[in-house]
Amino acid sequence: MPDQRPDSGALFAKDNKRTEKSPDYSGEIAIDLRNLTAVRQEDGLHIFRLSGWKRQGRSGKTFLSIAIDRYEKRDEAPQPKPKPQTDDDDFPF
Repeated sequence: MPDQRPDSGALFAKDNKRTEKSPDYSGEIAIDLRNLTAVRQEDGLHIFRLSGWKRQGRSGKTFLSIAIDRYEKRDEAPQPKPKPQTDDDDFPF
């Protein structure tokens, strides 16, 4: 895997399955194990949330780009998004 960014990887479709139980996709993910504090833990297991994006490689083959979403602790409550301002002249009445 040429681009080894922490907490990311890729899954590629298998062109030839050896048996019916062989995986449809395979690949690698590089996990930064130095910071497991931002990972949810339950019953002795480390729980990782994954995200995936369907991409097309240089060869034209489609693959899934994957990444780990870490469970970051937030010190502050999320701020509400400001409402867009409107101009009264935009309304016909």
